[in-house]
Parts: sequence; structure tokens; C-alpha cells
Amino acid sequence: MQVTLLNDQQLIGLYLDGNERAFEELLNRHQQKIYTSIYLFVKDQSLAEDIFQEVFIKIIDTLRKGKYNHEGKFLQWALRIAYNMCVDYFRRTKRRPKVSPTETFDIFDILQVSDDNAEQRIMRSQTHDKVRALVDMLPPEQREVVILRHYADMSFKEIAKLTRVSINTALGRMRYALINIRKMVEEKDVVLQ
Repeated sequence: MQVTLLNDQQLIGLYLDGNERAFEELLNRHQQKIYTSIYLFVKDQSLAEDIFQEVFIKIIDTLRKGKYNHEGKFLQWALRIAYNMCVDYFRRTKRRPKVSPTETFDIFDILQVSDDNAEQRIMRSQTHDKVRALVDMLPPEQREVVILRHYADMSFKEIAKLTRVSINTALGRMRYALINIRKMVEEKDVVLQ
């Protein structure tokens, strides 16, 4: 049986039946998004790696205890665990997460792009840099919603649940983020291609 063709629920079932390869596939399938979401909150590579490991230990424990029941929404469930662990970390250290790239990591480095010519790659890179700089200037709550929506592919319902706000609040934060980005583009005369 080729595990790469199975959905998350089937992989979880196989893992619970003792197939370690099934869990390896599940991990490989989702590790980039989960790690990225952690890193975007903690801004420290070694801390992100530690929390990432804790997230998967918690996932394994929950699966083995038979307490997983999220009906095919494994990634959203795992992202919620990751988010909660990041929040717990910041509560313990009393720090606010700052969402911005560093010299060693950039969200755009993991985005898959099609093969383009050199000019198109340069233009895309410059546009990404401009957008990233604009997102970095947003207030933290707006920045968080933009990142969860566009980089973690979460729905507004999932974002609301994860950040413990109403859907209207999450939508409002996105709306204000877009308004603020438009204002910054106009004020700074930024050309996005």
C-alpha cells in the first residue's frame, strides 16, 4: 500500500494499527506549515524547533489515547495545538509574539512557485519583499490574521477559534489590514507587480 496516496484520516488509522510509515508520511505532509506557523510567532529557530517537537509529541499522545476526533481536519487541529503551545510559551515568558521575517528565515522561502525565467523570479522576489515589509508594519492583531489566512491557509472560522475571537473580529482585522496596506502603498508610492 502506498501511503502517499492516502488521506490524513487513513494515515492516522494505519498509524494506530502500528504502521510507523503512515505517521512519517503525515509528518512529512504537514511539517512545513506547522513549523512555519510556530516560527512566525516565536521568531527563534531553536525555540520553534523545540515547540515543533512538543507539538508532535502531543499529537502522538492524543492519537494513541484515542482522543483525536477532528474528522479529516488534521492540519487545522495540529495548527491549533501549535498556536496554543506558542501562546503558552509567551504567557510563561510574558512576551508578545512578533510576526516578521529574520535573516535566517522567510515565509516566502517555503512557498512553492512555478518555474519562471530569471526576470520573473526577480520581480516576484521584489514584490514579496515589498508585501512582507508592508505586512510587518501592521498592528500585531492584523498581522496575525493576514499570516494565518494567507500563509497557513486557515479559514476565518478557524482563525477565530484559534485566536479566541469572533468571526466578525477576525474578518474586521483582515479588512483593516487590507485598508492599512492600501494606505501604505499609496503613501509610500509602492509599486506591486
